[in-house]
Amino acid sequence: MRYLVVLLFICNSSLFFGQDRPTLKVSEKDTTALAAQKKFQPLNKGKEKPEFTIEDYKIISYARDTTYLDTTISIQKEYKYNFLRKDNFELMPFSNIGQPYNSLGVTVKQNTLYPSLGAEAKHFNYMEVQDINYYRVPTPMTELMFKTTFEQGQLLDALLTFNMNPRLNISLAYKGFRSLGKYQFNEAESGNFRTTATYETKDLRYRLRAHIAAQDILSEENGGLSNKVTQFESGDPEFTDRSRIDVFFTNANNKVLGKRYFYDHQYDLFKRSGDAAKARTNYLSLGHQFIYETKYYEFGQTAQDAYFGDAFVSTIKDKANLKTMYNQGYLELGNKTLGTLKGNVALYNYNYYFDSKLITASGEEISNQLKGEEVTVGAHYQKNIGGFELNGGVDYGVSGELTGNIINASASYMLQSGAKATFAINSSSKMPNFNYLLYQSDYVNYNWQNNEVFEKERVNGLMLGLDSKLLGNLSAEYNTMENYTYFTSTATQEQIDAGEENAAVRPFQEGNSINYVKIKYNKEFKLGYFALNNTLMYQQVDQTNNVLNVPQWVTRNTLYFSKDVFDRAMHLQTGITFKYFTAYNMDAYNPLLGEFYIQNRQELGGYPMLDFFINAKVKQTRLFLKAEHFNSSFSGFNFYSAPNYPYRDFVIRFGLVWNFFS
Repeated sequence: MRYLVVLLFICNSSLFFGQDRPTLKVSEKDTTALAAQKKFQPLNKGKEKPEFTIEDYKIISYARDTTYLDTTISIQKEYKYNFLRKDNFELMPFSNIGQPYNSLGVTVKQNTLYPSLGAEAKHFNYMEVQDINYYRVPTPMTELMFKTTFEQGQLLDALLTFNMNPRLNISLAYKGFRSLGKYQFNEAESGNFRTTATYETKDLRYRLRAHIAAQDILSEENGGLSNKVTQFESGDPEFTDRSRIDVFFTNANNKVLGKRYFYDHQYDLFKRSGDAAKARTNYLSLGHQFIYETKYYEFGQTAQDAYFGDAFVSTIKDKANLKTMYNQGYLELGNKTLGTLKGNVALYNYNYYFDSKLITASGEEISNQLKGEEVTVGAHYQKNIGGFELNGGVDYGVSGELTGNIINASASYMLQSGAKATFAINSSSKMPNFNYLLYQSDYVNYNWQNNEVFEKERVNGLMLGLDSKLLGNLSAEYNTMENYTYFTSTATQEQIDAGEENAAVRPFQEGNSINYVKIKYNKEFKLGYFALNNTLMYQQVDQTNNVLNVPQWVTRNTLYFSKDVFDRAMHLQTGITFKYFTAYNMDAYNPLLGEFYIQNRQELGGYPMLDFFINAKVKQTRLFLKAEHFNSSFSGFNFYSAPNYPYRDFVIRFGLVWNFFS
């Protein structure tokens, strides 16, 4: 909360900057185009005010891809106007925001060599290094995103960024929410504070970018509905007030808290001049990247519950801690003829620990710590040749017990029609997340140590893609997985009937290969002011045991109307979205671990979800109004996000995204 107070104070202190307000010319160009690098126009000291276009407000990703601020409204903006602020086509949200998302699709490709803390179901809103953006703006810019939640709360994401001069940018941002939820003991809240800085010297030889992130994600846990058939699926009017439905318990909560410090700086070993200095096509740079992060996952319960089995103590407090430090040194060569080549060596220190060792009744000792260091080397290459763009990278673990390797390569070609064809391959190996390798709990059955038993997970895959305005966007991928690691329950039928399936959830590793195919297609058809946007995904899994469960088909279709109204003072967009996925053995949720686990007893899905929306744009403000899942009361009460966890009922929510400039 203290971060939010500081941020709002600065947002409302326009005198802090002491600049004349510029005239802003708005462009309606698509943000997928790369913004050209421009110098800031100097601020006039006379009567005439400077003019900037929206393209001058640059957004720079971790991968150094540059786009510009987009104040337009589109169907993609509708899809991204949610808690995560990204398209959640392959996700199935729970009833309250801030809770987990079940996966309708699988992302197999690995982008990191190292295991994470775990509690993956609690990390959808956790911003990693790759999620942080940097900025370059001619005048101070603020963005406010607001949306209503479910009972007694709101969602706010606020950003302020400004350049002290053309070479130094600072940004402050805070995303926070609170939502009570519709069911008993269902409250969730979180806070994501981040601040960034970028700097470059006058001669452009030294560049620095850095950020600090402090995040906490908290939620009450109720174990799901304990009497779902009678109180939910029957549609009994007595329980349309969802707070009257019985849940398994009302005394548990879990929490993720993390703090991270990041900086990455480069120095060009020889001075550039002339056009080469502006384009930066011929250079040799020495760089260093540093990341230090502390994080913990905590589960607490005021009294032991048979839902999780027997316990050592009556009051439960489990806490897994992880501290990591990453140092990478790299040398980067850029040449107009040869392309860009980067070589690196990295040192990764980790300390994953619990407060005490455990000796079981059988005499088995479970350690309280996994600690060590990993050394890796890598090389990456990029080159544009005519219409081709080539990218490749190799990272290899030299020493250490956790890392293996990552190999990625891709080639894309821009066709004469404007379509882009892509081919990519990837291969990776690394150990599973830390909570698969070692875990301790006050519950007896949630203690294990597998770091010397489990092997590295290995993934190999290839991908084909086509992006075309005429034909649509198509991607197809084929992946093979070995040593796939997962959680599942070994509960007896008697335990399952008693609602105690979670009393026996443990990690396992599949000994057989898994083959996974995913084909995804998107195409929009337009006729006058009307448009039909379609996304269809097909998945197929070839496996000996059912350890990777996904729906075979997922579809989303939006029919909408879009037009300028009120003498072009407002752009209106309204329509209906239909989403559907075929029934499958949907993963179950375990609140103690903050993880999903495999279950093959119950198929869920096969129900429609209909949303009606009205969106509008007035100047730099986008307004959103949505009736979510308006068919919930007449299409059957069988809509679940996970076993015992229903999806949300019909609800009307609204909000806005507002950009303003000082």
